[in-house]
Amino acid sequence: MKEWSTACPDWEQRIVARQSLVPMPPLFPEEAAAALAVFKELIIRDAPGSPKIGDACRPWILSFAEAVFGSYDHETGRRLIQEYLLLVSKKNTKSTVAAAIMMTALIRNWRLSAEYLILAPTIEIANNSFYPARDMVKADPELEALFHVQEHTRTITHRGTRATLKVVAADNNTVSGKKATGILVDELWLFGKRPGAENMLLEATGGLASRPEGFVIYLTTQSDEPPAGVMDQKLKYARGVRDGRIADKHFLPILYEFPEAMLKAKAHRLPQNFYVTNPNLGLTVDEHFLQSRYDKAIEGGEGSIQGFLAKHLNVEIGLALRSDRWAGADVFLKAAVPSLTLDEIIRSSDVLVAGGDGGGLDDLLALAILGRLKSDPKQWRLWCHAWAHPTVYERRKSIVTELERFQKDGHLTRVENMGDDIAQLVAILQKVDASKKLVQVGLDAMGVGSIVDALDEAGINGDRVVAVSQGWQLTNAIRTAERKLADGTLTHCGQPLLAWAVGNARVEPRGNAVIITKQVSGATKIDPLMASFNTVALMSRNPEPPKQKLKASQIFGGTA
Repeated sequence: MKEWSTACPDWEQRIVARQSLVPMPPLFPEEAAAALAVFKELIIRDAPGSPKIGDACRPWILSFAEAVFGSYDHETGRRLIQEYLLLVSKKNTKSTVAAAIMMTALIRNWRLSAEYLILAPTIEIANNSFYPARDMVKADPELEALFHVQEHTRTITHRGTRATLKVVAADNNTVSGKKATGILVDELWLFGKRPGAENMLLEATGGLASRPEGFVIYLTTQSDEPPAGVMDQKLKYARGVRDGRIADKHFLPILYEFPEAMLKAKAHRLPQNFYVTNPNLGLTVDEHFLQSRYDKAIEGGEGSIQGFLAKHLNVEIGLALRSDRWAGADVFLKAAVPSLTLDEIIRSSDVLVAGGDGGGLDDLLALAILGRLKSDPKQWRLWCHAWAHPTVYERRKSIVTELERFQKDGHLTRVENMGDDIAQLVAILQKVDASKKLVQVGLDAMGVGSIVDALDEAGINGDRVVAVSQGWQLTNAIRTAERKLADGTLTHCGQPLLAWAVGNARVEPRGNAVIITKQVSGATKIDPLMASFNTVALMSRNPEPPKQKLKASQIFGGTA
């Protein structure tokens, strides 16, 4: 029985030293050698001189292909590693690698009428993978005799086995009922933005249950926004396997990204380190091109730099930082304390305030709780939660993937019936109020009548429920939040929901005022952030801890 591990705990040293990120030799060296003999002979038609892959590609590509094909046991007909994720920067020949691996698999395949698929998120990306495969056939007389190419359907058929390689722009209709032996998913980051992409990929890969020799390969660059959906899930899982935190020897991650120490030191921004996530630098990635793009990004400001770092250096974007972003976004992630919980905030605070925002049919209802640390009143700590009605999912298709992720994380609740969201919000506030530390609840004055009524029934009423002025009158709270995030006296629970809202916020300067509104921020949602600003507005008034009512025994002595 073979034993192996796909973990690569020393990846940081390997990647800086330009060493292979594949942590083990091929499980079946003879199988790997036979497949590589085919792989290396394929011709890259659009490269200068139309060289063979074996003559033109860097060792990292051969190492990856060797790992894929070397995991197949021809005696049992089973592939021991069935799932792969390759994360590499833009222009590092992903499409050519995709075509070559799938063509090699098609040539080496023994199953009659087998199906091989390259799934792309768009027709343009599908063509990027199909054209190199088509050209590999047309550039080799033997392959042209062996395969029939149908350009209008992006299909290549083996004349002997009738096995096919098809490149498709994927959706539920194109993958439903497929029994593919090998699947390559190109640009996973774009699938991550699609509602329902996870279920679609489950449908596409379902055929592997009856194809023990099968495989699925995910190829991607980093996302140009915070990773979402299936991209976020796969990337987190891949890092866990790579680092040894998750034991899954059937999943092989190859991730070209910077070590954390280099990111913290901003060493990734030095051109001499661009090679770390660009293993093809100097070949298909031009050094002068990268330098020129970086210089232009610097001129464009932080938002442009973030885009360059994501696509060309594989640096994950923590927040969607654009030129009109809220200034607090630049320091927001540094203020995260992921171990912090609402219960801990309640326990350790001398004063608690709450803020609410939103709640329309196509809106989120958000609640934020801000606590002032009893042992150090300068320290404020923030928690939030949100609710969404099914109408939001129907009308805001562009954010469904994010909402589903927040729901899965437990930071957002989907409610089927109107009123359930308010009932749950009030239940949390009753819990906070039971601590005898809740001073006030601040709400946007617009459309909060039902919330006020529900709070009144719960005994939270009178001057404890106040309207917080919005628009330019919220400037002080916005500025206060910025400063306290920057100096470390405002921390939060590190919830992706709130980070997403921060990234969505757009600023409109008006004289000396700063305006952050839903109208300015467009179709994206910022309700959790606005609820948080409401809490900051209340805490900025330096409220006194609620006075505790004395029992008769405390007033007169003895027992009552």
